[in-house]
Amino acid sequence: MHLSSRAARGLLAAAAAYALGGCSSVDSFLSGDKIDYKSQASKTAALDVPPDLTQLARDSRYQPQSGVVSASGMATNTAAAAAAPSSIAVNSLGDMRIERDGNQRWLITTLTPEQLWPQLRTFWTERGFNLVVDDAQNGVMETDWAENRSRIPQDGVRRLLGGILDRVYDTGERDRYRTRVERVAGGSEVSIAHRGAEEFYQGQTKEVTSWRLRPTDPQLEAEMLVRLMTKLGAKEETARTQVANAPAAPARARVLSGQPGAALEFDESFDRAWRRIGLALDRTGFTVEDRDRSGGLYFVRYVDPKLAGREEPGFFSKLFGLDDKNAANLQRYRIALKRAGEKTQVVVQNSQGSPEAGETGQRIVTLLVDELK
Repeated sequence: MHLSSRAARGLLAAAAAYALGGCSSVDSFLSGDKIDYKSQASKTAALDVPPDLTQLARDSRYQPQSGVVSASGMATNTAAAAAAPSSIAVNSLGDMRIERDGNQRWLITTLTPEQLWPQLRTFWTERGFNLVVDDAQNGVMETDWAENRSRIPQDGVRRLLGGILDRVYDTGERDRYRTRVERVAGGSEVSIAHRGAEEFYQGQTKEVTSWRLRPTDPQLEAEMLVRLMTKLGAKEETARTQVANAPAAPARARVLSGQPGAALEFDESFDRAWRRIGLALDRTGFTVEDRDRSGGLYFVRYVDPKLAGREEPGFFSKLFGLDDKNAANLQRYRIALKRAGEKTQVVVQNSQGSPEAGETGQRIVTLLVDELK
């Protein structure tokens, strides 16, 4: 938790404001909710965090058709939307269930992607997020970075002064979520991948801060799945039970040796492997530029951490001083999936489609195997 440079002035102002304004905001801090992005979105004009820790300029196909979809803009249209007839009636939301492999969970629903998409858009904006990717054609939706205000400790001073002190406190953490929708027989599969960033002090004087990625949080992903199921009509208790008790299948991925290039074998059918590889790429920070399910290809961007000086793949940001030399290290690869009987073989290829036999290819395969456990 950080106290901003305006803390002293803020504390004095807060005390005076509290005397005049009462404690109307105290209830919001006694709710005990583990997730609160909405209050942050309504109280800050712009997110004080690097605009993109993981990607360079996006392909135009992954941009919203009419700019960023903001939570505040969505709120202004709530009344009009409520008056219009819903495209999906509550009693026709369809059956839902959670499936799980390792620490990856996804939602199976009888809703089609066309039925799901407006519901997903509303789901994220209602929770205080702006959408920076809203691509229904490719089934990709991604939020901007946002702060989870519920992580600020509720000590005595903050309980007393309530939301008045919010502007001088910062968690030092930001979250973003990527949602993928896959069309399957009888409906859709929905996965939610979390990415986290944390602020840290650098230099000998520890006066300058910067941002770095922090590990993916499966608990946040699970919580968002619970809330999505509730949004789609499930009872909260039922949703929590399904997410918590979804049986985990044993990890069945391994690095293959003796191949022309870096490769792994996955003891899953192509359809299941396609979903899990896509989610693994999202969670490990690769930039998926395009995908071709019929050809079994993911087109990704990756920079060798040895060359970029970072510990995470896809970690591109001007904040970290990505100079021309590091930018030149940016590489594009293909992650190719092909059926091998009842299993699936995954091969790392270079941008021309040839097997990638170098050290970077082996590092990519190792990252994927670790994520598939």
